[in-house]
Formats: sequence, structure tokens, C-alpha cells
Amino acid sequence: MIEIPIDAEHAGGRLDQVVHEAIEGISRAAAQRLIDEGHVTVDGHVRARSTRVQRGQTVAIDQPEAEPIVEEVPEIHEPKILHEDASLVVVDKPIGLITHASPGSPGPSLASVLAARGLAGGGDPDRPGIVHRLDKETSGLLVVARNEEALDELQRMMRRREIDREYVALVHGRPPSIAGRIEAPIGRDPQNRTRRAVDGVGSRPAITHFELLETFPEHTLESAHLETGRTHQIRVHFAAIGHPVVGDPVYGPSSGDTLGMRHQALHAHRLAFDHPVTGERIEVTSPLPDEFQRAIDGLRALRGSQV
Repeated sequence: MIEIPIDAEHAGGRLDQVVHEAIEGISRAAAQRLIDEGHVTVDGHVRARSTRVQRGQTVAIDQPEAEPIVEEVPEIHEPKILHEDASLVVVDKPIGLITHASPGSPGPSLASVLAARGLAGGGDPDRPGIVHRLDKETSGLLVVARNEEALDELQRMMRRREIDREYVALVHGRPPSIAGRIEAPIGRDPQNRTRRAVDGVGSRPAITHFELLETFPEHTLESAHLETGRTHQIRVHFAAIGHPVVGDPVYGPSSGDTLGMRHQALHAHRLAFDHPVTGERIEVTSPLPDEFQRAIDGLRALRGSQV
């Protein structure tokens, strides 16, 4: 049991904020859940999370001691922790694991698995610690906050484009330039709400920079940097210029060669940013998944045989 006498400094503050500040490492959302579930009282009475506490009152917090439930995920979908500290983790998300749950995508997610292990926190309890996301079938790097303060700062950095995100994409054909910039607003496809489209409903500005990495007879390996982060942005932009991502079931050609891949050839390869608390430069890279790498090796072998 934690008891907090309310002094002049905290008088007039919201109950959920008092609880959030009293328990080290707890997120604002978790503090609100404790209040909603009746584990917090003010002078012996359960109150709403928005209650303004007054000087002389006593807030009592009875934290439940139940062990957290660790969600089991198949080994093939197990995320790898590549950097960990008190404020954040950088994880390598495997193909097939959603970033966070949604009405259309229930079940274990990166966010829920990390939260159950004490590695994610802050913000919406359904997506704790999530700063940005990757599609279920896109692999690679994500930064995830471990508390409310880190989440707020990382989200601010994302809005100010201070987090550098580099992807590797294998696309059909060959774009007309070695490097370029695709600037085309993206919104919902008016014919299908699960798809995105250039100049779709509610379009917002979207900018992708790309640079050639390697060429093959009928495909190109590209590096893509996100200046903005719209849903399906890289996939939509490459499809819009006539060079969809290989294996993309939504924006790729209906009868296109997937090179034996069961998933789209898109991987979040590099993540770099200044730590929101220490200022230390964090830079992490992730190798291509085995299936993606085998497709590249096959293309190299085919190219060599045609010389």
C-alpha cells in the first residue's frame, strides 16, 4: 500500500497524475487503469480519475500483485531486442507480427508482447509505447518507448523528422533515375477502405526519397528514406511510379513474379536518432530476412549466368 498525503504542491492536481507521479515507471494509462479498477482511494473512497485532489487529503494506492501475463508468440515471430535502456528499446520486428492490435487485427502484437515483458509503456493502453509502426508483412526496426515521458519526446521527434528511417525494397522494373524523390499525397482508397491511394480520401502530404542499390534484368533493389510516415507509404509510392514492391499482395501486379517470396520484399533496415533523454546517438541496422536474402541471391546468380 502506498499512501500519499496531498500537500500544497499537489493540491488541485488530477488524481491520475498524482498516481502516475507516485509510482516509478508507471504510464499515465496504467495509472488510470488502477483508478478505474478501484485500487486507488481518496480519504478511503474510490474516486474518478479526473478528481482534483485537495490539500490535507490522503491518496492510497493498493497495487495488485498478480504476475503479468506474458503472451506467447511462435518462435518465428519472436521480436529481437537490439538496443535496450531505461527509456526505450529498439526492436527487430519479424514478418507476420502486427505492431499493435486493432479491431481488424486481434491477437498477440509487438506492443502487447513488449508490454507484458515490461519493455513498453506510455500512451494508449492498446498500443503502449508505440512511436511508429510497420505493416504486419514488413520486417525490421522500430523504436518503442518504455514510459510516458520517452513516448512524448519520441513522438515529437518523429513529427519534427528527427528520426532517420531507411528501408530496403526490391521493386519490379527499373525506376528512371538513380536517385529521386516521390512527393504525392496519400489518403484512403475511395473504393476500398483497407487500401491507400495517391490523392485518396483525406489525403495528407507524403514524401519518399529513394536511391538505387543494385540492378537486375527485371528488378531493382532500392534504398528508401521516409520523410513522412503515412500508412503503406513506400508501397503506394513505388506502385504509383509503376514499380511496385515485389510480393506486395495489395499494390503489386496480380500475376507478378514473387521470386518465391511469401511476403513483400520490404525491410526497415536502419534506424538512427538522438536519444530523447541522454542525447546519445543511437544507430541500429538489421540484416535482410532469410527469405528476402535468398531472393536477392537468386537474382544475382541469374544475372551472372546471363553475362
